[in-house]
Amino acid sequence: MRYAQHFQMSSFPAVFLGLGSNLGDRAGALARARALLGARGFGESAVSALYLTEPVGGPPQGWYLNQALGGHTALRPEELLRVCLDVERELGRVRSARNAPRTLDLDLLLHGDEVRRTAGLTLPHPRLHERLFVLVPLAEIAPRVRHPVLGATIEELRESCPDRSEVRLFQPTAAR
Repeated sequence: MRYAQHFQMSSFPAVFLGLGSNLGDRAGALARARALLGARGFGESAVSALYLTEPVGGPPQGWYLNQALGGHTALRPEELLRVCLDVERELGRVRSARNAPRTLDLDLLLHGDEVRRTAGLTLPHPRLHERLFVLVPLAEIAPRVRHPVLGATIEELRESCPDRSEVRLFQPTAAR
């Protein structure tokens, strides 16, 4: 689903999440996460296709499925982050080493034009502009949304991203 005008018509700010999984039933985990987020107050307005992405950093591991999700919520950023962490745990996420393989990873990318830097939350996501596995699906649903710190659109960030890892549209028969 492409970026739609309804992001601008809601009384709540547009919120964008990044979803990823590289363990188990990856596509199933992303679908279940979307359902659980919806049940906990995230109103989904746009969802990208699934992308097969090369792992960036961390130990050797399998490729990820990544997706971007756009919507609205009455939840404050800290509350939404807590919901994301709860959904990760519910779907089997165990935090071990940084960038380790995971059943589910949910990242709060943008919450309207919020800019924050606290011990538990940084908005916009601090590495959003450096990661093609985030920018490619996000540009699919929100190409004209502007990064509130950098001022560039998501599409402009995708085009200038220094990351050269592979990101391709997911074809279930071609899964690595």
